[in-house]
Amino acid sequence: MENIKTRGEIAADLFIKGYNCSQSVVGAFSDKTDLDFETLMKLSSSFGAGMGKLREVCGAVSGMFMVLGLIKGYSSPTDAEGKAKHYEDIQRLGDKFKDEYGTIICRELLKGIKVQGGSKPEARTEEYYKVRPCVRFVISAADMLDDFLKENNL
Repeated sequence: MENIKTRGEIAADLFIKGYNCSQSVVGAFSDKTDLDFETLMKLSSSFGAGMGKLREVCGAVSGMFMVLGLIKGYSSPTDAEGKAKHYEDIQRLGDKFKDEYGTIICRELLKGIKVQGGSKPEARTEEYYKVRPCVRFVISAADMLDDFLKENNL
């Protein structure tokens, strides 16, 4: 029997390889988009660590939103109905993450954890993985999105 990984497990594997949180979630759905993996990694690269280490919206959440946009987003500036439906779906996903963790803001998710300032990425050491809950956020975001896509036959 083949060992099939969940989207969350795929995202966790990508994160452990060194991709940022946003890239990890986006990469876990690369087979569901029309873009190649490298383009997806570049597109999502700015959103790690709460948008380039600004500690704003969690990169895993941003990744979840990007994938939904690629799969089910609107493209016409006059598609008010499509835009409203898309925003409704984004809010549902954001609320689901918020219900689980209390917030979608990176600095609030990492409250009480010492984080390195500046733009230099932190080394992915054993200690980093012990104290950082980011892998859990990546797994949750990918699994939440996967559940949403399945519920909506996407």
